[in-house]
Amino acid sequence: MFSFETKIRIRYADTDQMGYMYYGNYATMYEVARTEMLRSLGMSYRSMEEAGVMMPVLELKCKYIKPALYDDLIRIKVIIDEKPRARIVFKYELYNENEVLINLGETTLVFVNIEKNKPCMAPKNFMNAIESYFS
Repeated sequence: MFSFETKIRIRYADTDQMGYMYYGNYATMYEVARTEMLRSLGMSYRSMEEAGVMMPVLELKCKYIKPALYDDLIRIKVIIDEKPRARIVFKYELYNENEVLINLGETTLVFVNIEKNKPCMAPKNFMNAIESYFS
């Protein structure tokens, strides 16, 4: 199992009239966390796309437990608990500053060969970077 954590502060622009983070912005937080996770492994979405692989989202799940509020510093834990193949499942746990679990999420992405526009196996450099977490 591989896990990574990052923090994001809730901006005023992220909230609704009640001061709660707008529900649609959770997907953006998941994306930011995935992007930072890739950077922690020494790669990026850009480098993967330049190497000919894109990662569209196939499925998104989101469970709201408690609201994220304006100016909260949210800790996002990204978990990959199954070794990827042509698909990769990311799980997310979001915690507020009091370490209260406020949201659970999951996205399934597909590795796609840009040239062929067809699913492909996860890139070797990505697999090499996470291999030790699944042995």
